[in-house]
Amino acid sequence: MRLHGTSSRHDSIDRAARLAREQYAHLGVDVDAAISALSRIPISLHCWQGDDVTGFEEQFGPPGGGLAVTGNHPGRARTPEELRADLDAALAMIPGRHRVNLHALYGEFAGRRVDRNAIGPEHFHNWIEWARERGLGLDFNPTCFAHPKAADGFTLSHRDAGIREFWIEHCRRAREIGAAFGAALGTPCVTNVWIPDGFKDTPADRAAPRERLAAALDQVFAKPLHPAHNLDAVEPKLFGIGSESCTVGSAEFYLGYCISRKKLLCLDAGHFHPTESIADKISSVMLYLPEILLHVSRGVRWDSDHVVTFTDDLLAIAREIIVIGNPSRVHIGLDYFDASINRIAAWTIGTRNMLKALLVALLEPPAIREAEAEGDTTTRLVLQEEAKGLPFAAVWDHYCELQGVPVGAEWLEPIQQYEREVTGKRR
Repeated sequence: MRLHGTSSRHDSIDRAARLAREQYAHLGVDVDAAISALSRIPISLHCWQGDDVTGFEEQFGPPGGGLAVTGNHPGRARTPEELRADLDAALAMIPGRHRVNLHALYGEFAGRRVDRNAIGPEHFHNWIEWARERGLGLDFNPTCFAHPKAADGFTLSHRDAGIREFWIEHCRRAREIGAAFGAALGTPCVTNVWIPDGFKDTPADRAAPRERLAAALDQVFAKPLHPAHNLDAVEPKLFGIGSESCTVGSAEFYLGYCISRKKLLCLDAGHFHPTESIADKISSVMLYLPEILLHVSRGVRWDSDHVVTFTDDLLAIAREIIVIGNPSRVHIGLDYFDASINRIAAWTIGTRNMLKALLVALLEPPAIREAEAEGDTTTRLVLQEEAKGLPFAAVWDHYCELQGVPVGAEWLEPIQQYEREVTGKRR
């Protein structure tokens, strides 16, 4: 009965995909080309979803820096081996070949306290070998929070030159680690600098800390690294807990910095005003920057980093990535941490939704843009609305089957089994 059921399921998916292919072809869409394009777009899964931004240092303290992880679902990864096993479980449910994004506090330090300004590629050897065995790329981030030298909320813009130098050296070493990832794995590592620096209440001087930040970043990036190994990115933020009145690394600061220093700008979906969407920013900044980094998350009333769901905002982001004509210019990463649900399911839900949104964009009928180019806004609107009813789900199921991953919600049962047998037994 199991084999018969599997065969029937396959036949149903195949039949639906054939009908969808015919419907899309009638509108000038090549479904096979869309599927092929999707298979070449990697998503960078953020390791911190698996352990609530805890890491593997001899702990300096809780995350802080405006970060707040909520929930206590059982099964948090406690060791690098457990975190890698959990990532394996999630990646087995996700179609395509992807990447993993690490923070500096996820190094393996053999029980020793290695301060942030002393880390090196040797502390990430096991991550490199794990990624190499699976054909994954790795991305990286310096960890400028959860440390005594960030306790007052300032790092690279700190008024104390000694503290600034500590964080400058940490970020320099993070770039070297990123370059080691890229050289070992044959795919450039995006090393992204985010700092929590900002003022809880109204500052008397906004210029001085920004001048210090620009000078510090120039020191961080002073050593040229081969772009085949490492790509530098910087990440703005509107506000955070403890920096409600002024964020030193604002959107305007980093946009100017990236254009003038030729760095990647990271657009995080939760780092702007709640009514702003990063979708509208992509085409603007890419007029001046050859590549950008995205951190896709879902804010609820603020930068709350909820699991990515299949929303209009996500669809808009995906469409902008595809419309630029060369998705490889956009490095897509996820950034959320939800400990209220199964953490492996959180990875799977968010990544599959990002891929689904990209597929919808790849399947968009070309007549929509053609109508706009001809000034026919009536036809544009008609076709935009009709496209919402096209059978992309049938194509998605077909793609999942081609990639050898579960179709529909069938991925949930293996993850629930993994919870029963593995994560549920962690204490």
